[in-house]
Amino acid sequence: MRDRLLFMPSENPHSSNISIEELLEQFSSGSSRKRRGLIKSVESRAEELSAIGAEALTSFHPSGEDWAAGWILQVLKRHKPDSLIGLLSDDSKGWFDTPSEVGVDYASFQNALLSECFEEADRFTSAVLRQLAGPAAESRGYVYFSEVQSMPGLDLCTLDRLWIAYSHGRFGFTVQARLLDSLGGRYDRLWPRIGWKNEGIWTRYPKAFNWSISAPEGHMPLINQLRGIRLMDAVLTHPSLVSRR
Repeated sequence: MRDRLLFMPSENPHSSNISIEELLEQFSSGSSRKRRGLIKSVESRAEELSAIGAEALTSFHPSGEDWAAGWILQVLKRHKPDSLIGLLSDDSKGWFDTPSEVGVDYASFQNALLSECFEEADRFTSAVLRQLAGPAAESRGYVYFSEVQSMPGLDLCTLDRLWIAYSHGRFGFTVQARLLDSLGGRYDRLWPRIGWKNEGIWTRYPKAFNWSISAPEGHMPLINQLRGIRLMDAVLTHPSLVSRR
């Protein structure tokens, strides 16, 4: 048992002895559990990732949401930011595609997630939800649950995809929906599970929230739970997001 615990940070204790290409093959094609076991190994090879450039992302597609690609980009941003110049698009919109039905520019959102500025990304998400809900929502500063169903689905999917891609698959609307399903649809059990409530007390916004990759699964993006469950339920059951689950 002791030897097993020593290797818990990485499922493959020999990952440092294989080539960077072999490591990336394991990281891109392995099971979710296997990938999570290789997170730190990939970060420890930042110098080699930088050296191979675009080859590090050949197994992934910008229209997807593979968090392995997101983590490679975040590792380079953390340790070798200059190497991203050749990987990102010329207009600096980011590596992942960000389609929008209403012309939302997601460049700053993707950059915030890439830089692990999750509070900034969350504020952007809230602003976009108000924009998608319409001028009345933007004017009042919040969204009514009745405005959600008419929101453009493509934009909700773009928000969800990028949250997933830059969080090891741990944040996003569909992640929250999956957790809710696993808890029998009970929001009173979801709130403490995702860190929005602790011992019956709502987590105070914004300072008490965990704005890091280590936050509880489903912790972000935030939806104003103080208005009850109807708004969040409307978002999580939007047809475009249900189809992604």
